[in-house]
Formats: sequence, structure tokens, C-alpha cells
Amino acid sequence: MVKGTILAVDDEPDILIALEDLFEDEYTIVTSTKPSEALDILRATPDIAVILSDQRMPGMTGDAMLAEARAFHEAQAILLTGYADMSAVIAALNRGGITGYVTKPWDPVLLRSTVRQAFERHSLARDLATERALLLGLLDNAEDAIAFKDVEGRFVRLNARKAGRLGHTVAECLGRTREEIEGGPKVESPARIADRAAIASGVISETVTAEGPIGAERWSHVTRVPIRGAAGIITHLATIERDVTEQKNLEARLRQSDKMQALGTLAGGIAHDFNNLLTAILGSLELVGPKIVDQPRVQRLVTNAAQAAQRGASLTKRLLSFSRARDLRPRSVDVNALVAGMDALLGGSLGGLVTIATDLVAADPAALVDPDQLELAILNLCINARDAMPEGGTILVSTGTVTVADDPDLPSGDYVTVSIADSGMGIPPEILARVCEPFFTTKSVGQGTGLGLAMVFGLAQQSQGKLRIESEVGKGTRVDLFLPRADAAEEKAPLPAGMTTGAASPARILVVDDDAEVRHVTASFLNTFGYSETEAADGAAALAMMEGSSFDLIVADLAMPGMTGVELAEIVRRRWSGVPILIVTGHAEAIPIPDDLPVLRKPFDSADLAALVSEMLAPAA
Repeated sequence: MVKGTILAVDDEPDILIALEDLFEDEYTIVTSTKPSEALDILRATPDIAVILSDQRMPGMTGDAMLAEARAFHEAQAILLTGYADMSAVIAALNRGGITGYVTKPWDPVLLRSTVRQAFERHSLARDLATERALLLGLLDNAEDAIAFKDVEGRFVRLNARKAGRLGHTVAECLGRTREEIEGGPKVESPARIADRAAIASGVISETVTAEGPIGAERWSHVTRVPIRGAAGIITHLATIERDVTEQKNLEARLRQSDKMQALGTLAGGIAHDFNNLLTAILGSLELVGPKIVDQPRVQRLVTNAAQAAQRGASLTKRLLSFSRARDLRPRSVDVNALVAGMDALLGGSLGGLVTIATDLVAADPAALVDPDQLELAILNLCINARDAMPEGGTILVSTGTVTVADDPDLPSGDYVTVSIADSGMGIPPEILARVCEPFFTTKSVGQGTGLGLAMVFGLAQQSQGKLRIESEVGKGTRVDLFLPRADAAEEKAPLPAGMTTGAASPARILVVDDDAEVRHVTASFLNTFGYSETEAADGAAALAMMEGSSFDLIVADLAMPGMTGVELAEIVRRRWSGVPILIVTGHAEAIPIPDDLPVLRKPFDSADLAALVSEMLAPAA
């Protein structure tokens, strides 16, 4: 072990030699015959633990030297004095300049004991100072909120971070309980109840708590450590609070992302199956039409069924647009017609407690936007508006045009606006600042995804527009979507004059689909057009038929067990390069399709099928 260091000061060299002989076995001895020189030694040697000084010395008395040393050094001070100097010793003790004295001539045992006690006090004081510095360093620099409380909950130590969470300074919190600081009703808080439970159990406990308004909570992981005193009784409690808000948000986002991915996959699968069903239904209804031209009542029933199936096809299309992960495909869209066409969708999605009102600008504005994503955005905004009015009310969907200039978020120019307004509960300012964050929601578990407004915000950004939200608590919310204005809405090109659904020339067509009803409808359409059709239930059967017969065209389903339509097309192109192939699908994103393969999406009508088949069989094709 490293020896402690003692400074001995006496104007008589013989006394110093005697002191060296007495202490050299236990301590390192530094000596000086001059008080001024002793002060210089102290300034240069901070590790000196004890000062032994004579009282009567020329130039400066011992008590005066020790009082000056006390101002800059932590060494324990002991005076060696005669009985005649007792008044000076008493004065030095009262001023705190010395911690003890020994009279001359000294008793060696007593002097050793006095120095040893002084050395131990110095070591203890230094250890306490080190621990205090470490504790203060930990408290001041820790990112966690740390506090020490007595068993009554009064703060005895805490760092600035913890005090800041309570809205006060450290000094204002010391000696007070949290309830006293916050000044609320004299009811024990959940935190105080948890403190008492930790003190009663005597074991370290960990909890995760949330504070703040719903949707803007601050989550904390709190560790409570009971501290026992010398008698083994718990006298204090340490609490360490770590902010885990971001971690909780990330966990929620991950769970929600997994859920949305699974939901998207499920939606895609359901849409694929529904498209097959609707293809069979609509195709069968279209095929039966010519057979009942003389039965108007039956015709009316068939028409009603066809219209209902078309509405189902529209819903399935929206379901597919939800499940797809694809880039936006903006085009010129008649916004008024799009909003008007959503009546059935909004009515079925929002329930009976709310009424949808529209205020459409007379100019029939066209916006440059992805129509599928705009429909989904309007639906999400209307659902949010409905949820803000649990007792019911009116949701106003309006369109307009505006010319923007000097807007920091938008290039100058003409824009189309789509606005959704409600008279609901409104959004507090602290929530309004976060509503567009992905996965942020104030709704209960299972009632919201936190993706609706994030999706609308993303649509506005990617469309070179912007989203503006105005809200007042208790009065309602208005959301404005700004979209670049287009010259005119695109219209579906009509069939060229004179084009019919009949075959331009005889052709043999192979229909490949694992769904027997869809396969039969497709083959029946082709037969009606005047083509010769053959059916195959899968890719392997189709290849076997091609080995023994020649075909002019193949119409193949995309998703089939064993061999997909794309895989069938690759084989056909290698072995029968002159035979074109048309892919028919109810879910185009399920399997990547090469750009050079023609695609017809289910459900389709006979005119679409006839046009594509005729084009692919033309000599130029």
C-alpha cells in the first residue's frame, strides 16, 4: 500500500528528527523549519494528509500558518504546543483551523494515535468527496431522470433532468414530495403508490409508465431501488427513469407495419379470388343477354345483377389499390366525377350516424394525381372525420380551384383543392403537430392504424402538392389537399368506328386457366367472336396440347398452381416463338410480369377481350 504523507513544521531541527523517527515506519515524512516554506510545500503537494506544526515559530505562529493552509488545502491540522499557548490553541479550534492538538513534551503513543485518527479522517473525507463528485457527475450528466427520496417520498437528491420533468429547479424540489411540488389534490399518485410498494417489498422493481395526453404520451421505464441504512432498515428509495418513448413508438410501428403487410397480402388474395368470381358472374350475365332479348322482366333482373357485380368490381379494385406497394401513376383526373362516384363507397364505409354532403365547384376541375390513391385518401379523411363525431354529424366534401403565389411549400400556379370538413371534437395543438407521422394515432388499440394521414401527406408530397390541416378543439377540423391542376381530364378512348367484337379472320385460341368457371366464360366469349377455342386447366396440360396441335394465340391466367402464366409464356416463346400470349390476371402485382407481355385485368368485358385478341392476331402484331 502507498504510505500516507505527513508534513512536519518546527523551527527546531531536533524536533523534526524526532518526529521522523517516530513516524517513518508508517508514513512518508516531509519536513520544514519555516512556515512560509511549509505553505509552498502544501501548494505543490496536494497529497499531504496531515500537518504537524509547532505553535511558536519565528515569522508566523503555527495557528496562523494552519489557518492560511486551510484556505487552499484539505490536510488535517494538528498543533504541537506548550501549556502556555493554550489560549491560541482554543482560538484555532474554534475557528476550525485545526482538528486537534498535542502538548509538549508529547506522549509517543498519544501522538501516534492522534495522527492516525487525523489520517483516517482525511482518507474518509477524500473518499466521501470522491463519491460525492462521482454522484454529482452521474446526476448532472445522466440522460435518465434520477432521484433519491426518503421513505415519506421527499426528495433528498435529484438531477436537473428529473426536476425539469416536474417543472421546477433542483433547489425547489429538495425536501418536498412530488404531490407537494405539483400542488394538485392531496391524493397519492400512481408513482407514489409504486414507491411505497417497492419500499415495502425491499426488492428492486421495474415498471413502464405513460404520462401526457393520449397520442402524445411520454413513456418511461422506471427502476426503483430500495436503499438500506446501517441498521438494515430501508431509509431511502432511488428512482431511475429512462425515456423509452421512441422505443415504444418504434415497437408500435413495427407491429403495425407487420399487421399492415399481412393485411395487404390478405386483401390482395381476397381481391384475386373476387375478381375470378366477378369475371365468371359478369361474363355469364353478358353471355346470357342475347338469349333473353324477348324477356324484358328477365332482362331487368340480369341488368340489376350485372350492375351489382360491377359495383363489386369497383370495390375490389379499391381493395387491390390498398394492397399494392407501387409508385404513384398520376394522370389527369376529373375530381368532381371522382368524388361523385364515391357515394356508394363512402355510404357503406362510414355507417349511418354521419351524413355526406358535397360542394363541388362548377368548373369540373382536372387534377394531376393517381386516381386510385386520391380515392383512398378521401376515404381515409372521411373515416377520420366520422371518428371525430362519435354522436354523428355531417361531413362536407368540397372541391375548388385556387391560384397560389408566394407559398413557401408550393410552386406558384393553379391548383385543385379537395377539402373534408367536420364539426367534431377537434385536435389539440400538441397532437396536431404530429398527426402526419407514420403510425401515430390517438385511437384505441385496434381502432386505428396511424397510417391514414401519413398516406394522404405522402400523396400530396409525391403529387407536388401539399396538405393543410386546420383544427380547433370543440369546433372541428378541416383538411385541404392541394393538387396540381391539369389541362383536362383524360377520357377512355372509344373503340374506333366500325370495330366489332367479331373475329376478323379464323384463329385457334388456347385458353389456360385453373378456374373452370372463368375458363369457360373466356372460351365462350372467344367462341361468340367466331374463334375456335380449346381449354386447358393448367400450364402442363397447355404444353401437352401444343405438342400435338397448332394454335394462333394463347390466353393464360397469371396465377396458376404448378406453373404461372409468365413461366408458360417463357416456354412458349422459346419453343413456339410465333405464337403470341395474353396474360389475364385478377391481381397483377402478385407475380412480376415482363413489360412486353400484354395484360388483361379481371373482371373484363367482351369488348376489351375482343379488342386485345384482334390486335394480337393482326398481321402487324
